[in-house]
Amino acid sequence: MAIDNIFMERFWRTIKYENIYPSSYDTLKNARVGIEQYIHKYNNDRLHSALNYSMPMKVYRQYFEMAA
Repeated sequence: MAIDNIFMERFWRTIKYENIYPSSYDTLKNARVGIEQYIHKYNNDRLHSALNYSMPMKVYRQYFEMAA
C-alpha cells in the first residue's frame, strides 16, 4: 500500500530537521547519544497533534492498560 511508510518517513524528516541537522554532531558516539536523547524526548515528552496532543508512550501505555 502506498501509505505504509508515511509515518516512518515523517519521523525521519522530523528527527533530521529538529535534531541531526541543527546539532552537527562531531563524532558517531555523540550522534548516537544525541539521537537517543531526542527519541526519548520525542516519545515521552513531545506532544503529538495526531494523538490529540498526547505523548506516544502515554497513549501506548493506556492502550495496554485497557487491554489487560
